Amino acid sequence: MEIKRVVVKVGTNVLTNKDNRILGPILKELVRQISVLYERDIMVVLVSSGSAIAGKEILGETNITDKSTRRQVYSSVGQPRLMRHYYSLFSDYGMRCAQVLATKRDFDLGVHRDNMINCYEGLLSEGIIPIANEDDAVSVTMSMFSDNDELASLVAELIDADRLIILSDTDGLYTGHPDDENSKKISEVTYDQDVEKYVKASGKKEGEGRGGMASKLKIAKSTAKKEIPTYIANGKKQNVIVDIIDNKKIGTKFIH
Repeated sequence: MEIKRVVVKVGTNVLTNKDNRILGPILKELVRQISVLYERDIMVVLVSSGSAIAGKEILGETNITDKSTRRQVYSSVGQPRLMRHYYSLFSDYGMRCAQVLATKRDFDLGVHRDNMINCYEGLLSEGIIPIANEDDAVSVTMSMFSDNDELASLVAELIDADRLIILSDTDGLYTGHPDDENSKKISEVTYDQDVEKYVKASGKKEGEGRGGMASKLKIAKSTAKKEIPTYIANGKKQNVIVDIIDNKKIGTKFIH
């Protein structure tokens, strides 16, 4: 089947270093790969985390004690900063990008969803790369996406994508902890296969992403069940997106 539309989700852990600083070379490599696919007439929707970290870099520690308000403030400050990075990188490659911020309500059947489809279809038809993120500034806690993996899956379904690629800081799903030498990477998983037992909880600090491997696994399976092949792969590896589209054995592939 010819691939025409791909949703790529990039997590905070991919975009940052150990000190939680945004990595310019990673952003650049992401955009470079999207430009390669663009030349092949493959349109990409980029679901990018990182706005909270980008805001925290500017503001540092704040006096706001409420965790939810603090996240809103970090994200509101960080989102335009992150977009400025992307805007100038895409411009270097002679491409245009757009920001699409969404809340969960925007995917409700009816007028909200139709409106969202019109927005994406309009941008894609003009050859513009949509960059999606949760609208953290106005998202109500009860109706937030569990994380950007969920948002990416909903977007993939919305635009009838041919592939969903979830970029993480690990090479895929392993039979144990990725750092354990006895662990083996699982190359392919069907949506009904019991692999949940392999997932170990990982400790994350505030300001880092919300989605761990358990969440990625759940989303990857549910998206594969909708007949959209889904990958979990290492976003810090060069050319990872193009390699996946070229059917190289990269990451873990989830199929129907």
